[in-house]
Amino acid sequence: MAVLPTARGPLSAKVINALKHDRRDEDLGGVSAAEPFSEDVQLALHTCYELHYQGWDEVDPEWEWDPGLLRLRGELERIFLDGLRSAVAGGSDVDGEINELLVEPVDGTGVSHLLQDSGEWWQLNEYFAHRSIYHLKEADPHAWVIPRLRGQAKAALVAVEFDEFGGGRGDRVHAQLFADLLDAAGLDSGYLAYLENAPAQMLAVVNAMSLFGLHRSLRGALVGHFAAAEITTGPSARRMAAAVSRLDGPEACRHFYTEHIEADAVHEQVLRHDVIGDLLKHEPELAADVVFGIQATEFLEGRFGEHLLSSWAAGRSSLRAPLS
Repeated sequence: MAVLPTARGPLSAKVINALKHDRRDEDLGGVSAAEPFSEDVQLALHTCYELHYQGWDEVDPEWEWDPGLLRLRGELERIFLDGLRSAVAGGSDVDGEINELLVEPVDGTGVSHLLQDSGEWWQLNEYFAHRSIYHLKEADPHAWVIPRLRGQAKAALVAVEFDEFGGGRGDRVHAQLFADLLDAAGLDSGYLAYLENAPAQMLAVVNAMSLFGLHRSLRGALVGHFAAAEITTGPSARRMAAAVSRLDGPEACRHFYTEHIEADAVHEQVLRHDVIGDLLKHEPELAADVVFGIQATEFLEGRFGEHLLSSWAAGRSSLRAPLS
């Protein structure tokens, strides 16, 4: 288990202090106006959500369903959701959204393009540290949608998850492959080892998955998120593998990305036709939620990428605390 993080504002302090001192009888109060993508809100949410994953060291697991904490989390989630809905265009054209994801711009300028073409090893290491918050729980949030699907959509999504979880082999679980990457790069492969370093832009990417996964009403958004992630991973993984090779990085670092290149190309087709197609065949009213999940994922990944690129262009670390 990870240790509780350091608070980044009054809301995260309220959550962390309650968990640290086991103050169940304390009124956690409400949330006044708060910026949805702030360090404070995102860390508070992440701390609450982690109770549903591995939990926190020396924190009673019964906090997972504490009514007072759930009320506070619900208010934080409404703020986050409102922020996401205000930031994206919305709509219900699922095929149009997916087709846009499939178009790779010739003159791409994202993080994986920079790392492939001119990135330095320290930048790759920062990227690895950021992504450890996501990849060490890779596929876990999507598993929550399984009991909320039925028929072909359920069967197909489970097939994709089976691949994500190593096809029955613990050493091939994608989270383990990323832990191997971290070890090979000389980084800490401990779960949430870089939480203190990770900025709100990274936490928001992971929090969105948890938010969508924990609410049945957002099952369409989670399926949209999963599709967006799988569709965009193949091309970026190819660039990341090239970046590692160009810098003569360890094979375990390259292997994590080569594992995703072919697999995610197949997953994209399964998710588009067998998961989304079957889901909307039976629940067409979820089309707008699927679109929202795709758009929210792209928005949050875009913010994260902009943060990295602007930090590196200014000659500074993209982490809250640089790697030692």
